[in-house]
Amino acid sequence: MMNPIPLAAFVDPTALAIVIGGTLAATAARGPLADTLAAFRALPRMFGRPFDTDAARARVVKAERVSRGNLVAVDAELLADPDLAEAIAAIGDGAGPEAVEAMLDAQRSARAARHGIVHEFWAAAAETAPAMGMIGTLFGLVRMFRAMDDPATIGGAMATALLATLYGALIANLVAAPIAARLRRQSARELVARCRLAAPLGALARRQTPRGRAVKAAEPAA
Repeated sequence: MMNPIPLAAFVDPTALAIVIGGTLAATAARGPLADTLAAFRALPRMFGRPFDTDAARARVVKAERVSRGNLVAVDAELLADPDLAEAIAAIGDGAGPEAVEAMLDAQRSARAARHGIVHEFWAAAAETAPAMGMIGTLFGLVRMFRAMDDPATIGGAMATALLATLYGALIANLVAAPIAARLRRQSARELVARCRLAAPLGALARRQTPRGRAVKAAEPAA
């Protein structure tokens, strides 16, 4: 019966440094530092709660009720979302339904662009990791061939060569690619959820116009 291979045998600091360090450096070099920081800041979103349209609509209703028609005085923290707070502030400043709809479209486009940068970063990391694994393999082979006269070092160099390829494949297929796919899927769901806010915000903007206020005031009390 063969003895099990200890997990420590699959840890090679040199191969890890080449693959992880090389993947991060090569991916980060494709854009400004802000893109790299945004990619890592987005990681908690994979496990966070998705955007809740119903909760956002409830906050809009609460903001209108609390403000008693004076949306300028609404506290942004009550809305718990910067895009929603910006839209409410615009409505309070007199923006009509068309202007609000245009603002929401611009917000969604800007958000999609920001999310797209993050998705591209992790997709690029998935593409780069196997190449870095091959570079690590070549590095290990060079060390091995240069040490042919010292059998004691051949094993370590060969391990670096093989583990670098293994690390590249694992990082690409079990880390970077799943992160890119999960974030892309969550962004698509959030975009659909935010589209559902257009109707209630447009209706709020109509109610806040002088004509809308007059119609609302003329309605009989329930």
